[in-house]
Amino acid sequence: MKKTGTALGVTDGGEGHMNLVAVQAAEKKLLLQTYARYSLLFTGGKGVHLIDAEGNEYLDLLSGIGVSALGYAHPAIARTMVEQSTKLLHTSNLFYHEGTATLALKLTEMTGMDRVFFCNSGAESWEAALKLARAHAGLLRKEGREIGTRILAMEHSFHGRTMGAVATTHKKKYREPFAPVMPGVDFVPFNDVEALRSSFSSDICAICIEVVQGEGGIHIASQEFVAAARELCDSTGALLLIDEIQSGMGRTGKWCAYQHFGIQPDVTTLAKPIAGGMPMGAMLCTEEAARAITPGMHGTTFGGGPLACVMATTVIDTMQQEDMLTHIIETGKYFQDQLRKLAKKHSSIVEVRGIGLMIGLEMRSAEIASQVLSAMMERRIILNCTSDTVLRFLPPYILERTHINETITALDETIKQVEQNIAKQAEIAVAAALTEEHVNG
Repeated sequence: MKKTGTALGVTDGGEGHMNLVAVQAAEKKLLLQTYARYSLLFTGGKGVHLIDAEGNEYLDLLSGIGVSALGYAHPAIARTMVEQSTKLLHTSNLFYHEGTATLALKLTEMTGMDRVFFCNSGAESWEAALKLARAHAGLLRKEGREIGTRILAMEHSFHGRTMGAVATTHKKKYREPFAPVMPGVDFVPFNDVEALRSSFSSDICAICIEVVQGEGGIHIASQEFVAAARELCDSTGALLLIDEIQSGMGRTGKWCAYQHFGIQPDVTTLAKPIAGGMPMGAMLCTEEAARAITPGMHGTTFGGGPLACVMATTVIDTMQQEDMLTHIIETGKYFQDQLRKLAKKHSSIVEVRGIGLMIGLEMRSAEIASQVLSAMMERRIILNCTSDTVLRFLPPYILERTHINETITALDETIKQVEQNIAKQAEIAVAAALTEEHVNG
């Protein structure tokens, strides 16, 4: 039987649209329950703001978890989408189209890599990187080199939710429900050079690093750690895989975060903001690594399609024309400076960490972080919490100082209120304990 809106028990939100209650009811019945969503229904966006079904504007400091780098309804993005949609959307990778080589040239020049594999998401790009590492090791063994199949990943890492990506993601909550995951992965403490060296051997075919751990709480790799990883890989022919899915495409003020370290990986992965909101990922590698892949070994139906490629090219062109990397560096520094001033006023702030517009504000407890996050959402300012205690900011690159000042004022007032509430709760708890002691005594 066909499921209509009436059959689902949903109502029309006016002008042919479903309202929030209707959408929630439909999703509860029809969707796999993978997300715990906020009770917000967005219907539009402009610049750095999202607009809900009632017309309220929200300052978005998360940008769809690092995706909408140019904000919402950017004229260049909108124009490209309309123009390309009237020409060609899909051909399959059995044929050529104009967009792939143009984009590949830009990406290889930006990253210092030699070749590109286009796909549809960050997880897919990371799967391609892992497969390449195993295939490359196999090629080296055929050529007489001694190299194994094991992979070193980092504690507190996050690389995605597909089976290979999950296997190299540290948190047990992501891996254990799907056990057994891909074998042959060992985890090393992040930024522990001695542990990295002691874990490495000729059994290792790849070292996997996020030079800025996003889901892990905005932790930045040390120069010594990244250099040691490069040195170890060079000693055996293992590949250095650097995940730039969240930190790449300008987020830190350089096209890739590894460029801050002056070290070139063998493989890197891009996604999130690459195509301005269109699903797209890319795995880039050196010519040496690319030797391991031949036609038929790997592929994708939708990856590198005409629309995604021209959208990504538009994002890059726009960023270059507007000198956006400089803007990211300057705006990110201002944002972090203001957060550090705020930290001096509030004991509940432990630390400010970040690079460019990838910023974390660590709070003293998960309870404080949760309360601050909820209060900021009530003020219509969007951010999120990662690793329980870290408020994460991944704003659109077009963020201005006025937006930062608005955020700092809201955070200051919010944190002050949360601290007062927690102090009051503590006083009540102490008073209750003293009363109980007096009664029992």
